[in-house]
Order: sequence, then structure tokens, then C-alpha cells
Amino acid sequence: MSDDLKALQAFSGIARLFPLPNVVLFPHMVLPLHIFEPRYRQMTGDALAGDQLIAMTLLQPGWESDYEGRPALHPVACLGRILDHQRLPDGRFNLHLRGLGRIRIVEEIDSDRLYRSAKVELLQERAATADADKQIRSNLLKVVPAWCESHGPGAEIFPKVVQSNLPLGVVCDVLGFSLPLPVEVKQQILEELDGDGRARALLTYLETHFPPEVLPPPQRLFPPEFSTN
Repeated sequence: MSDDLKALQAFSGIARLFPLPNVVLFPHMVLPLHIFEPRYRQMTGDALAGDQLIAMTLLQPGWESDYEGRPALHPVACLGRILDHQRLPDGRFNLHLRGLGRIRIVEEIDSDRLYRSAKVELLQERAATADADKQIRSNLLKVVPAWCESHGPGAEIFPKVVQSNLPLGVVCDVLGFSLPLPVEVKQQILEELDGDGRARALLTYLETHFPPEVLPPPQRLFPPEFSTN
């Protein structure tokens, strides 16, 4: 049994929340993080001493006025496991967090810790149908290379991902995480539990919003550099 599966099976249902305004983690993806705020240093220390799990959550618009408090969160998030870490002499951390699965925040809980925690439920995903899988992969192969050519790295990698034996939902997670999409689009893809729906949401955006030749430059390379809190 893999460490990821063991972590999911042993998960208590109470998650440490790591809200950020510009990062969406997906299952199967690995996110580098640099942890420096005191509350998130405490969160990381507690995770390392416990189940090594952290839930990456996206802040809703308007978070700027209450960032130090409890700004509103999108209820669907991604539970991640710390793969490795580096504790720096001043108490900061560098770490890699791998997404394990989609979760929904049920309710936040009171705690004496500096960071936020919540009762969450693991969400079950549904695979794409065979017909939709074949058609959507074909359509993705028409648009993904153009995006990659306009945005740097990935022109050779991502078409291979689309053509791989990975389930279509996983393919969309890889693309949703890696392509330079607006954060609200990434969140929309994360919230889609149905493989068909996730793929169609991604494809619709790629086909209808901001043709590749006029898109802004990518926000990060693939693999991404360290994200910070």
C-alpha cells in the first residue's frame, strides 16, 4: 500500500487549512512551498509531527481586507501530504506537498492554534465516459500544443500527457495545475468531480477565452518554482 493511500485511509477528517489567494493544488500534483508566516510555520510543524497532511484552499475575492483574520474560502480544496521538507535555521520551511484528493470544507473548528482548521469530507470522483474521453482528448490535442508554444515549456510534454493511459480526469488535473490559467478557472476545474465535466470546463476555456497568441505570459514555469505564503 502506498504512503498516499495509507494517509487517506488514516485521515481523521480534521484538516489544517493553508489558504492562499493565487494557488490551487490538484490531486497527483506536487507543489513546492516556502513557509514563512508564524501561523503557517506552526501549521507545518504540527503536520510534520502528526499525519503530515495540509489542505490547500483558495481565498475568495475580497480577502485583502482580512488576510490576517479569517477571510472567506472556497469550500472545495485539495488535501495534500508533505513529501519532503527542509527546516531552515530561522524557523522557515521549504517543502513539497503532493495533492491526495479533493475535499469539501464542512465547518471550521475552534482551536488554540494560530492557523485555521476544519472538519472536511473526502469527495468521490466519477470517471469520464468512454465516448467523451476519446472525443475530448482529440479536441485537447488540437488546442494544448498552441498554448504550450505560446507560453514556453510543455510543448512536447503535455500532448504526451493527453495521449497517455492516464484517466481523463487526471489528465485535466495535470493540465489545470500546469497551464497558465486564471486562478478562478483552476478552482472551477478542481470543483468538477465528474471527469466529463472537468474536461469540458477545461476545453471550453482553452477554446473560447483568450486565444494563445494574445494571452499574457505564464505566471510560472513547469515544474513551478517555490510558492510562498
